[in-house]
Amino acid sequence: MGTVLRNVRLLEGHTSQPSTADSPVAGRGQAVDIVFDGERISRIVPAGTGEGDTLWDGAGSGAYVSSGWIDMHVHAMSELHPYGDEIDEIGVKHGVTTIVDAGSCGADRIGGLYEAGKSSATRLLAFLNISRIGLERIDELSRLEWLDETLVHDAIRQYPEFIVGLKARISRSVVKEQGIEPLKIARRLSAGTGLPLMVHIGSAPPAIQEVLRLLERRDIVTHYLNGKPNNVFGVDGQPLPELLDAVARGVHLDVGHGTASFSFDIAEKAKLAGVPLHTISTDIYRGNRLNGPVHSMSAVLTKFLYLGYSIEEVIRAVTVNAASWLGRPELAEIRAGAKADLTVFTVEQGEQELIDSEGAKRTAEQYIQPKGVVRNGSFIAC
Repeated sequence: MGTVLRNVRLLEGHTSQPSTADSPVAGRGQAVDIVFDGERISRIVPAGTGEGDTLWDGAGSGAYVSSGWIDMHVHAMSELHPYGDEIDEIGVKHGVTTIVDAGSCGADRIGGLYEAGKSSATRLLAFLNISRIGLERIDELSRLEWLDETLVHDAIRQYPEFIVGLKARISRSVVKEQGIEPLKIARRLSAGTGLPLMVHIGSAPPAIQEVLRLLERRDIVTHYLNGKPNNVFGVDGQPLPELLDAVARGVHLDVGHGTASFSFDIAEKAKLAGVPLHTISTDIYRGNRLNGPVHSMSAVLTKFLYLGYSIEEVIRAVTVNAASWLGRPELAEIRAGAKADLTVFTVEQGEQELIDSEGAKRTAEQYIQPKGVVRNGSFIAC
């Protein structure tokens, strides 16, 4: 008979379920039951008509269901400090079914991260740090001998489905006197491996314009909404031409909130200027999860709801857009036959204080609250 997720609402544009007489496409506000046969969706039917044992019932809650949230920038190597945390603590326990570790590990430790992911409920993928030592130090690109190209290639050959790209943190505290040279090496590694770059931006040198000019289609700029002096907006408050050029040639923008990399002021400028919202990520680790300003994916998503983005735009940034960049569109599918990988959440009315990475405060009138995820045929409550 199967199991049923009852009385949940699908967001418009977040399902690829074909419309039939007994399995309708549900727009925003229309409740459905999702019926599962083991780990796969068997049917999507009108609310109250699904037959099977109840996994979770959203009756009266106004709950939405989307494909599983994807966080494109986390730090999930638990033993690393300060940038580390437990996989499920930043994954399924907060409504996120897939996390992508953003360069915690280089070639020396990527195998350990891979093994840790095998025993977690959360799906784990990774960007490989171009420095063999990864985040064992926070200046991992300050010595070029740590950028061992042979070891990078070996790691990618060993974990081809796990490693989705290369990570280079290109800011003053990381590269020190090496300047732009580590990014040039990363560019060469990208060409040799066929993998895109995720590039952390921060304080100069190198100048942000110099960094942006080296990025190519499918590369990711993470922390693009940071409020540091070396940010992507000019003194006139407009996006730098180099940013607009990068976006035009297919460079991807990722939020990467973090402890020091999200500014309400910059985010408001970006929305006003029409800078596209590609993916929203947290840059979460133990410290900023427990002490803020990140706390969780839902807390970060709420900030974008506050900024005036629609709930569809916000959720698309952590489902369809992220899955598309990963080249895994199946992660964003809600249809009969698809593997069940879902996030259930509500949009609650009520005040919530929001704090950015610079200490600026805003008050939201509504907030996103995860209720649970469906993974591997089970409902895991948040």
